[in-house]
Amino acid sequence: MRPVPFVLRLTAIAGLRRYVVGGLLWAPVSVLPLAGGLALQRLFDLIGAHRGVALTEPLWLCAALVGVEVVRGLVMVVAWVYGTYWWDAAATLLRANVLRSLLTARGAAARRLPHSSGEAMARLRDDVGDLVQLTDDIVPLAGATLFSCAALVIMAAIDPLITLVLVVPMIVLGVLTRTLRGLIQRLHRRARTLGAAVTASIGDIFAGVLAIKTAGAEEAVLERLRARNRARRDAAVADRLATDTLDTALGATVEISVGLVLLLAAPAMRRGEFTVGDLALFTSYAGWLTALPRTIGSLLSRLPQAAVAIERLGRLLAPHEDARDLARAGEVWFGREPPATAPLPGHQDPLRVLAVRGLSVRHRPVHRDGAATSADTSSATSADTAAGAGAAVGDGLADGDGDGDGFLGRGVYEIDLRVERGSFTVITGAVGSGKTTLVRALLGLVPADAGTITWNGRRVEDPGTFLVPGRAAYAAQVPRLLSESLEENLLLGLPADGDRIAAALWLAALDQDVSGMPDGLRTVMGPRGVRLSGGQVQRATAARALVRSPDLLVVDDLSSALDAETERALWDRVAAAARDGDGPGTLLVVSHRRAALERADQVVVLDRGRVAGRGTLAGLLASCPEMRRLWHGELLAEAGEQARTHSGSASAPPVAG
Repeated sequence: MRPVPFVLRLTAIAGLRRYVVGGLLWAPVSVLPLAGGLALQRLFDLIGAHRGVALTEPLWLCAALVGVEVVRGLVMVVAWVYGTYWWDAAATLLRANVLRSLLTARGAAARRLPHSSGEAMARLRDDVGDLVQLTDDIVPLAGATLFSCAALVIMAAIDPLITLVLVVPMIVLGVLTRTLRGLIQRLHRRARTLGAAVTASIGDIFAGVLAIKTAGAEEAVLERLRARNRARRDAAVADRLATDTLDTALGATVEISVGLVLLLAAPAMRRGEFTVGDLALFTSYAGWLTALPRTIGSLLSRLPQAAVAIERLGRLLAPHEDARDLARAGEVWFGREPPATAPLPGHQDPLRVLAVRGLSVRHRPVHRDGAATSADTSSATSADTAAGAGAAVGDGLADGDGDGDGFLGRGVYEIDLRVERGSFTVITGAVGSGKTTLVRALLGLVPADAGTITWNGRRVEDPGTFLVPGRAAYAAQVPRLLSESLEENLLLGLPADGDRIAAALWLAALDQDVSGMPDGLRTVMGPRGVRLSGGQVQRATAARALVRSPDLLVVDDLSSALDAETERALWDRVAAAARDGDGPGTLLVVSHRRAALERADQVVVLDRGRVAGRGTLAGLLASCPEMRRLWHGELLAEAGEQARTHSGSASAPPVAG
């Protein structure tokens, strides 16, 4: 969609009444200088008259000039206070519609997310601002047009020739602005792209500060940030130089126009055809008349910027959506509380069988602008977070898969899988075998290239919007916690339910940890859950999925930061709750740990993206070489873990009492 139709749509959707009223309030700000110019003309004509003048009338004219400016200032304040509501509503609607698409629209969000959350935030901040600013600039354009039409009529009645000379330079400037439009668009796109890269780098540095310090890479990281910032600075300077050149030309136009008026007015004044008051009026109006070409020039320079903004924000929308969905109707609450959160939609088809046939995901490279073609690391993991509210409660970070099999690996090919109600299915395999890719494709968090998914025999066209709580809940391998209280991290908008939260904490083996926290459930987690240990973060992730009481619980390598005893307790509790009907009855788990494998009704072994074996643990140990290799490796790893634990306990000093 072109910027102009988009602006008209946004104007109507964000509140046409408020926009029109705000525009009417701004109109006097532009029109009142007409009265000031007429008062100035009368004042100078009185002063320049070759006759005596009483002091009363000039004083009243001076008072009128002051009154015009006071009224204009008051109107400006009222219009600004009123108009800011429309501005905020328009920006909120644009951002809300982008988030709505990422969270709830059909199709995997990984395909459209940029390479980092910082880039996405830059689009929601800068590009939304560009679109709202363009829409808002129509208001001063209307006021400047009213003033210019009235002023030109007044001036033409005094001297048509001088009026024409005053207008011609402004017309030339408008043509110049139109000519520079393409250049401004290119410079602005580059400035926005490089600015977003700096924002993304800063976010990545904060997220990976521990890894950076451990590797001793502080100076290298800072130098990379400096290089990106230098490129951003150069692009921003070039962008600003182009727009400031136009502003400078507009300012020069005022001076040229005033100079031409003086040159032409001098002989006319000698002939008595042009008074001192006329000169004062023309000089006064000359400055205000530049508001029209200045506003037009600003709009013309903002049109290419808006086209860039629509393009960048549009890439965050689902494939079936377009720019009209950016300005989709919604509601913003300013002076009143929003309605209560709607309960989770119920479903009348509890899980009996979830079947996957021929599922394939082939990984492709990433576009130069950072948008993933299929599923790059950060896009996919950001999609997990997006799915947290709409799809399957995802928790991935932008650091890729812990086991390395995720979105820069080989993908998965022609996977068949059948998960029956009440079963415990474990997907296992070596690093890079495609385990995480499989479950994310199953949940619709990354786009599949082939294959079908059915729920109770009915085909699932879009798993990302179908496999949502309470059908399914997802605990990702690398969790994402917000810098809020533990309770808010668990609920993510769900109505508070003390019994449900307590049950989820117990199932996740986190209940004792919470009882030892200073503020219990109200304890603030800090950025990315920094106040919790790795094991606590993973169990909080499990509790967040369990509190939604899903038919199907999908867990991706939850045990990577858990000791064997805690992991065993967690699976014992979940299995007991499943038998008693107090927890998720069906589990699909990515794991290589004994505690999960020994409980599995079905184990699926992946090797380089394909199924290498399927069956019970005992059967696979007898028939699948890859399973035997993985099993022996796990036994050795757990033995080493236990030896380190016992060694640490033996060397520790005894505790008094």
